[in-house]
Amino acid sequence: MGFIRAFANQIYPLSEESLYLFKSIIVTQKFSKNESYVLLGDFTDKFYILKSGVTRAYTADEKGKVHIRTLFVPITTTGSLSALIKNSPSEATYDCLTDCEMLVGDYPAFLKLTQEHHELAIFHAKILENVFIKVVQRIQELTTLNATERYLKLKKDAPNIDNLIQQYHIASYLNITPVQLSRIRKELYSKEK
Repeated sequence: MGFIRAFANQIYPLSEESLYLFKSIIVTQKFSKNESYVLLGDFTDKFYILKSGVTRAYTADEKGKVHIRTLFVPITTTGSLSALIKNSPSEATYDCLTDCEMLVGDYPAFLKLTQEHHELAIFHAKILENVFIKVVQRIQELTTLNATERYLKLKKDAPNIDNLIQQYHIASYLNITPVQLSRIRKELYSKEK
């Protein structure tokens, strides 16, 4: 229960009873590198909490070029929240860029618990607030920061990211080409000397 408590504490600390109820709707699952856990167009009733590894949400354009919308690093929720809320097909694919371990939760069962337990309803609201804030921050980063600033922000949020995933994934997330990323890294490295 230690990981679930750590996750809850960063969102909204829960009582032992609420932690027990939340844990009752979750299973631990391991995913392999490149394994998808939500596909574009899928209906889903699961939510995910990333315990270890790196995952992404991505779409592809008409030419097949992949655009990473979000990178997920522990400890965070992942999965298609809009598909869960609207009971609609996922608008992105979610897959693992490394081997991952996640807690997989039953969203309808969680919603039922939130209707019966006020503390879990607050917890749910806080999770949704956190997701909303992350989306707004991501939009702000893309519209106000230059590529170097976005890279530095990513490095601050996930210091070891360069050693965990391929550079072209990082470039896609930053909305730049791998060549641009290479130049940014070279420039930053030369300043450190």
